[in-house]
Amino acid sequence: ISFNCVDSSLSSLKNCQSYINTGMDIATHVALDLVESFNDVEDVNSMENVMLEYAAMDRELNHYMRAIEETVNQIKREKPENIPDLKCLVNEKFTALESKNTDSDLQKNEKYIYFKDQVKEMRKQCDMRCDNDNGTIEQIDEDIAVTQSQMNFICPITQMEMKRPVRNKVCGHTYEEDAILKIIQTRKQQKKKVRCPKIGCSHADVKGSDLVPDEALKRAIDSQNKQ
Repeated sequence: ISFNCVDSSLSSLKNCQSYINTGMDIATHVALDLVESFNDVEDVNSMENVMLEYAAMDRELNHYMRAIEETVNQIKREKPENIPDLKCLVNEKFTALESKNTDSDLQKNEKYIYFKDQVKEMRKQCDMRCDNDNGTIEQIDEDIAVTQSQMNFICPITQMEMKRPVRNKVCGHTYEEDAILKIIQTRKQQKKKVRCPKIGCSHADVKGSDLVPDEALKRAIDSQNKQ
């Protein structure tokens, strides 16, 4: 049995998945724009609903691709004499996978988790900026707050202000992207693990796959530099 048509269909489905990922990235950027512009919370919540819809589409697509792959593997393994009804077999497996769906699945979507984290960080940065603008703290406290804020902009590796900050999903610390990736690559060649460069952090195995762009922090740095 030739599975060329099936392989072609899987390739098309994976392209659809890349479109979903792009849509989730755009929704995240729009939400950050809304928070940064001090828009209504309801507007930001509507973007969160969009993210959940995308997450549902992503889950359905993953289940369908898994159903196809499992069906193909089953046929290759069993080698039936008669050509089976592929569509029927795939639908059976797909229905079985979909029957186990729960709402909590969507909230475990990696891009949804990233969305929530970045919106939270953006709100935190905007609250700090708003407090400083309104003069709600004494001058000496303001100086301390600004200094602490700027310290968060400094990469623990280069000791310079970050241009492309990435956040470690495991320990939450941020680094300059090029700097941390260079360390990871060097240690990999030496067959050694990378300890988080942030002083006091106990995380001893930093991986490239754990790093995500910290768009909220980058915006805060850019905003500070404009001022």
